[in-house]
Amino acid sequence: MKCIRVHAIGRFEIEDLPCPVPGPDDVLIKVEVTGLCRTDLKIVRSGHRDLVLPRIPGEEVVGMIQTCGARVTRFHEGERVYVYPGVWCGTCPACQRGAENLCRQMQIMGFHRDGGFAEQVVAPEQSLIRAPESVPAEAAVFAEPLSCCLNALELAGIGTGQSLAVWGAGPAGTLLARAAQARGIEVSSIDPDARRRDRIGGESRPPDRLFDAAIVAVGSNTAYVEALEHLAPRGRLVVFSGLSPLAAMCPVDFNSLHYHEQSLVGAYGCCWRHGQDALACIANGSVPVLDMITHRLPIWELDEALGIVERREGLKVLLYP
Repeated sequence: MKCIRVHAIGRFEIEDLPCPVPGPDDVLIKVEVTGLCRTDLKIVRSGHRDLVLPRIPGEEVVGMIQTCGARVTRFHEGERVYVYPGVWCGTCPACQRGAENLCRQMQIMGFHRDGGFAEQVVAPEQSLIRAPESVPAEAAVFAEPLSCCLNALELAGIGTGQSLAVWGAGPAGTLLARAAQARGIEVSSIDPDARRRDRIGGESRPPDRLFDAAIVAVGSNTAYVEALEHLAPRGRLVVFSGLSPLAAMCPVDFNSLHYHEQSLVGAYGCCWRHGQDALACIANGSVPVLDMITHRLPIWELDEALGIVERREGLKVLLYP
């Protein structure tokens, strides 16, 4: 099969490898489409904490099942599936409390095991979620980034009639805003880039008000400082986007947190159940996604695609084998 393989940070090759063989609990999937995000840019250009080389990247994957392992019972050949990118142990404390994304033995597709920048990929039955028949592959592939947003909204702990400020109007920021609005939450989006904020009616600066929750969906410590400044009493700041090591230390007024009973909470990735919820949101139209696609490219034009993401020229880039 043809694939993209990263052998060293900053360098990838287009290679022909033997088709992977699924184990008894796995399926072989013919990749239909893979989503590209800034995490992929980081993996290829500068590396990632969880990356094990050599590796075929790609963690946003939808495809058709070609072959099922002997012990696979819930899926059949010819079915379209979204692949939740994680494999978890199911027995550790994190897994037992429904937070398998924090499993210490987590194996992530595109990081610890090969991902979807290929013609075919192997995935365990455990990770599969059947795509609704009414949802095309191009829409279903949004399940992974939307899942991460649903996890962040869950951790924000807000609902109908409450207010949320989202810093960043890129793919994640847009999905966060749309998913929150679908829940009856009042949303303000902040992004200095007019190309992005204008798509969702955002603002260049945060408004002069306080919010019940804030989510930062852009790698900017300035955004985190602004978000804290606009947090209401008992408000919650969700740390959604990571920062570079040199920018990760931000000033925090702990006295302000103390007197206003405010909270900080991290949000990293998503759980399998978020994938189910994401596909349901896409299927019922409560979170539109197809209008976010700005570029469609062959996987083999990865360098050009990464440049588009790096320059923030589009919104969502999809890759096809």
